[in-house]
Amino acid sequence: QVQLVESGGGLVQPGGSLRLSCAASGSMFKIDDMAWYRQAPGKARDLVAVMSRGGTIRYADSVKGRFTISRDNAKNIVYLQMTSLKPEDTAVYYCNAQVRVIGTRWGQGTQVTVSS
Repeated sequence: QVQLVESGGGLVQPGGSLRLSCAASGSMFKIDDMAWYRQAPGKARDLVAVMSRGGTIRYADSVKGRFTISRDNAKNIVYLQMTSLKPEDTAVYYCNAQVRVIGTRWGQGTQVTVSS
């Protein structure tokens, strides 16, 4: 079984920063795309950022210039550095991985709250 475990969420003031981490364990197979999604109350789960195994990156327009995705392929870890946080960034953030042979896996989610 492949498990994704997120960490790093919490409460932060507007303008602050947080770093999320997601570690994949139990995979015998390589992981292609790793991504972060978020879901605010009453809204759909939306893509925040995605990074391919080869390093191609795509961001949602709402986070460009503020969030940075990175990954360690050897350790199967993906990070999301979030800066200049806004109240509208408040959501549960989910890690997503495309595992070869196995398919899509999701983490359990970590809450990010931006409030003064």
